[in-house]
Amino acid sequence: MEETGPVGEAAGEAPGEAPLDLVGVGVGPFNLSLAALAHGVPGLRTAFYEQRAEFRWHPGLMVEGTTLQVPFLADLVTLADPSSPWSFLRYLREEGRLFPFYFSERFHIERAEYDAYCRWVSERLPGLFFGHQVDAVRWNPERALFEVDFTQVDAAGEAEALGRSYARNLVLGIGTAPRVPEPLRPLAEAPTVPVVHSAEYLEHRDRLLAAGHVTVIGSGQSGAEVFLDLLRRRPAGREGLHWLTRSPAFAPMEYSKLGLEHFTPDYTRYFHGLPEQVRDRLVPEQWQLHKAVDAGTLAAVHDELYRRTVGGGWPDAVLTPGVSVRTAGRLGTTRLELHLVHEDQGERSRLTTDAVVLATGYEERSASGMLAALDPYVRRDSAERPRVDEAHRLVLDPSVTGSVFVQNAARHALGVGEPDLGLAAHRSAVIVNALAGEEVLPLPRRSAFTSFGLRGAPVGAGLRECAP
Repeated sequence: MEETGPVGEAAGEAPGEAPLDLVGVGVGPFNLSLAALAHGVPGLRTAFYEQRAEFRWHPGLMVEGTTLQVPFLADLVTLADPSSPWSFLRYLREEGRLFPFYFSERFHIERAEYDAYCRWVSERLPGLFFGHQVDAVRWNPERALFEVDFTQVDAAGEAEALGRSYARNLVLGIGTAPRVPEPLRPLAEAPTVPVVHSAEYLEHRDRLLAAGHVTVIGSGQSGAEVFLDLLRRRPAGREGLHWLTRSPAFAPMEYSKLGLEHFTPDYTRYFHGLPEQVRDRLVPEQWQLHKAVDAGTLAAVHDELYRRTVGGGWPDAVLTPGVSVRTAGRLGTTRLELHLVHEDQGERSRLTTDAVVLATGYEERSASGMLAALDPYVRRDSAERPRVDEAHRLVLDPSVTGSVFVQNAARHALGVGEPDLGLAAHRSAVIVNALAGEEVLPLPRRSAFTSFGLRGAPVGAGLRECAP
């Protein structure tokens, strides 16, 4: 197998030559945002590696007509640098669609359009290397650099060549993986059993529509969209659908203007400064900020159910909140049985179904294998999670002079805004400024009308700190 260094424009040098300022692992929206903002900084040399052959963003959830839950201004760059050539509006102009977009009066664009915009950036931005799988990362104390070993792979994932890069800093943007609840994991891993995660919904939609009865588990946005899509495509009176969730209600997302200020840099700083035990308590309490459903989607579900009552009768669709799946198994060769418990009533029941869609969210993708050599340097909190500072850096042993930044991997330290696309450009700007050693991308000193704590309240608020 041939051994190579990075290849292509702005790729960096082979071993022995000048190191890169930053190597990124993964090219999803967050690292793509960082690469776009870093591209405009003179002298900043970067390379981003992605094992997939091309950029793809949640392809299994590109249900027709579904939109982002953030405005189009929350693109890769605009909230940090509106003059960037990688903005959504620039994309529209280059595609000859700026006036049609203007007249469409859309504040929230469709997911498919966001994906197309990101692919447009990924195909033009230098320094991105698709088909490059990062295998291991080490700190070289003699050279005071990170060593990044990677494998170039073909479209089928077969290894073609080995390579190594050297970098002063790293950023991890490896994304999240679908979360499968333990009781359903054996069924989801069996190829002949129709238990699929919503991340693969479109791939299996025809199979699900052919099933006599389908159960959707999970009441977040994905669960609502899957349930609505199945409901619209199944015949009236023979819907054969059951939507259940552990959450106490099919609740709307908190979308008031002041409520949305939880997704500002101000709140991120406030949250980071709280004691660890307070942060751990807050995140699950704030579920309606990040795990609930857009009110318009809930209204569309109700409208579709109501439409099917016209002329008498009720649709064959059941919606049950407050329910957990205790165990699950096959029933014969073609059916599944879910053993349920209602949290409030304490009652148990069994549900027989032909297929299950798990809209059970995502969890941080493990990088333990890739980062095994760095593990001794990582400082951890009382729950053995990596400690992360305000600049989105892992807290490392002082002997490591380089920085390891993380993207969407520190909700425990930085709050509910961590996975939100609306904070992507700001976080990228924070990282770029840290790399540059100066504020090359000016950041707002204040971003919310809400003062989230007493300490550091704005001048004029009439507050005075008391002695503890």
